[in-house]
Amino acid sequence: MNQSAAIAIVGTFDSKGEEHLFLKKRIEHRGFRTLTINVGTKAPSPFPADVDLFLRLKDHGSGSTDSRDEAIQTILALAQNVIKELYQRKKICGIISAGGGTGTHLGTSIMRVLPLGMPKVMVSTVASRNMAKIVGTKDITMMHSVVDLLGVNSISGGVLDRAAGAVCGMAQKQWEPRIVKKRIALTFFGFITQAAENVKECLEKMTYEVIAFHANGTGGMAMEELAAEGYFHGILDLATHELADELKNGYCAGIGPERLMPPQGMGIPRLVVPGGLDCAVLEFTRDNVPDELKDRKIFFYDFRSAIRLSVEETQFLATQISGKLNDGPSDIKLLIPTRGWSEADRKDGPLYDPTVSMAFIQKMKEELNPQIEIREVDLHINDPAFAELASSIMGNMLQDISK
Repeated sequence: MNQSAAIAIVGTFDSKGEEHLFLKKRIEHRGFRTLTINVGTKAPSPFPADVDLFLRLKDHGSGSTDSRDEAIQTILALAQNVIKELYQRKKICGIISAGGGTGTHLGTSIMRVLPLGMPKVMVSTVASRNMAKIVGTKDITMMHSVVDLLGVNSISGGVLDRAAGAVCGMAQKQWEPRIVKKRIALTFFGFITQAAENVKECLEKMTYEVIAFHANGTGGMAMEELAAEGYFHGILDLATHELADELKNGYCAGIGPERLMPPQGMGIPRLVVPGGLDCAVLEFTRDNVPDELKDRKIFFYDFRSAIRLSVEETQFLATQISGKLNDGPSDIKLLIPTRGWSEADRKDGPLYDPTVSMAFIQKMKEELNPQIEIREVDLHINDPAFAELASSIMGNMLQDISK
C-alpha cells in the first residue's frame, strides 16, 4: 500500500454530511489518511471538504436552482474526472460512499471509473434491490445499511464503522501471486462445466494461468472489458451461450455490443467455441411451460429450462457472430465439436439436433472471413479429447504471436 495515499470518501454531503464525516473519523481512527469529496447538488459541504464539487457547479452552467437531473449529471462528470486524476497520480488507495437511491447512483457511477483491484465500498439503503446495473462488471462491494441513513445512531453507526473497517482492510492488501504466468481468459457456464474443468487442467499443465468467467451476461462483458485493458495474453471463449440468451431474453442475457468483439489494435489470440449455443435458458419448469415453447425440445434443469434454438435463430446467431469476428480475423480461430455443444446436446440428449447445428456451421462458412480458420472435430464439447485439442490450439496461437 502507498503510505501517502488516502481513502476517498465521496458522497452527497449536503444531505449525508454527518454520515460521511463519521466515516472520515472512523477511517482516520484506523490510521488511514482520508480525502473527502462532496458531490451534493443542493448546498456546500457542512464541514470542510477536501474537494467540494458543489462550488464548481455554477462554473459549468449548473446550480441548485437548475433541473435536478442536469445538476446530477454535471457533478457526476466532475467527480469521475477528479477520481480518475487522483488514481492516476496514486493519491488514493480506496473509495467509500454511503447513501440512498441518488447517493448510490452517484457513488457507484464514480467507483466504476476505477480499475479492478481498487477497493470500492458502497453503503446503501437500496442494496437489497437488484444491483445488476449498479455494480455492472466492477468489483464494488455493496453493504446494506438495513436502517435508513438519517444521521448516525447506535445501529447506523455500527454499520458505517464496519464499512470503514472493510475499506481499510481492503486497502491493506498483502497477497501477490508467487509466480507470474501468461493469463488465458476462459468463459464457461453450467452446461459445459466438465469441458471448462478439462480445459483448465490442460492449460495449467502447459504452465498458463487460467482466469475463468461465468458466461452469465455480466461475466462475458467483464472478460471483454479486462481483455481491452490488457489483462490477458489469450482468450479461450468456450461459452458463447450468452448470445443465445440475449436473442431470447434468457437467464444469461444482458451483454452489450462489445461481447465477442476483438479489442482494436491489441492482437489478442481468441479461440471461439459454440459452447451452449445450442440453446437458450429461460425461467420456467416442467410445470409451467409457456404455450409458445411446447413444441420445442426442452432440457428441464432446475428453476430454469433450456430450449433448443430453431434453424432460423441459429443462423441469425451465425451471422451475428461472423460480423463480430470479422473485425479481427488474423487473431481468431473457430473450433466446433460436431457431437454436441452442451451436456443436453449429445446423442439421445434432450436437445440433440445435428440438423440445427449443421445449419449454424454452414452459415458460418458462408459469412466468416476466409482468413479465420474453422475446424470441425468429431467430438463432444465435454470430451477430454476436445479439451486437449482446444488447449493445444490455444497454446499454438500464443506461440505464433510471440515469434
